[in-house]
Amino acid sequence: MENVTATILPSNTTTEETEDLPSITFNSVHTFSLIVYIVAFLLGTTGNGLVIWVAGFRMKKTVNVVWFLNLAIADFIFTLFLPLSITYLVLVFHWPFGTFMCKLNSAVAFLNMFASIFTLTVISIDRCISVVFPVWAQNHRTPRMAFIVAIIVWILAIFFSLTYFIFRDAAGDEGQIRCFNNFHDTDYDLHLLRLKATVITRFIFGFFIPFTIIFSCYTIIVIRLHRNRMASSTKPFKIIIAVLLSFFICWFPYHVFSFLEVAYNESEDDSLRSAVEIGGPITSSLAFFNSCINPFLYVFIGRDFKTTFRTSIQSIFEKAFSEDNGQTEIKTKSTSDSQLV
Repeated sequence: MENVTATILPSNTTTEETEDLPSITFNSVHTFSLIVYIVAFLLGTTGNGLVIWVAGFRMKKTVNVVWFLNLAIADFIFTLFLPLSITYLVLVFHWPFGTFMCKLNSAVAFLNMFASIFTLTVISIDRCISVVFPVWAQNHRTPRMAFIVAIIVWILAIFFSLTYFIFRDAAGDEGQIRCFNNFHDTDYDLHLLRLKATVITRFIFGFFIPFTIIFSCYTIIVIRLHRNRMASSTKPFKIIIAVLLSFFICWFPYHVFSFLEVAYNESEDDSLRSAVEIGGPITSSLAFFNSCINPFLYVFIGRDFKTTFRTSIQSIFEKAFSEDNGQTEIKTKSTSDSQLV
């Protein structure tokens, strides 16, 4: 099967196949994706740009500020590239920007995914350590250490994104250049092997392992807070949970349809083909829409709507990124106990 992939489609769905859908279905999916990309670009660049400006230049650097600043940078970089994908959709899957930008555009999308989930994992581990080892955290949990961890996160994210830069390609005649994953079309077995490896690796390292760690950390936090009878529903805690849930809701369907795509490539079942052709672009759009959600969660979670607009943006972000997440009371209690020994 020819491997010509649109930016918004899973890695092996061909645009020719997608265009074989009933025209009303194809047009509806196409229009939906285009609207989502435009909205994500407008909201993502402004919202994340505002977070970067306030957190990066107006606020004192705390550990939480470093974490949320990194999330905003990852989302901002991705949304900044969205006009390329929007143009690709407007031109009905003609890529006029050359092979290098085809590779870079795809790599940036998954750089955003890996950087976001790795940062969320680090946040969860940080919260867990602060609850379980409050004295150690009080002495060693510093913005400098957070910056070092953030650099490691970006290095790992770049490493896992290299696959998409290596295998992405642009080809076709002058009137219709496609941007697609070239897993080696001349050897279908090799193509299928690389497709499987890419999907499985992305799911394991970009979803399953991080969410296992995150779930474990927050389970420990809830148990510890309950045992110590500390409040666990303060605003920063709610924001972290909201960010995690939004990531899960936006990205999990994408991973499901990636596996359906692999199954279709192995069986070429017509029902799977229809599911991938329709669901693939929709779940991809949903995944990328995640990049514009977080700034609005910071503003509105746990606040009265009217009060929000009576408060300065800087004040809103300062409260959202505050260190008071339920651990402070444990830190104080543990420190006092250690002084009595």
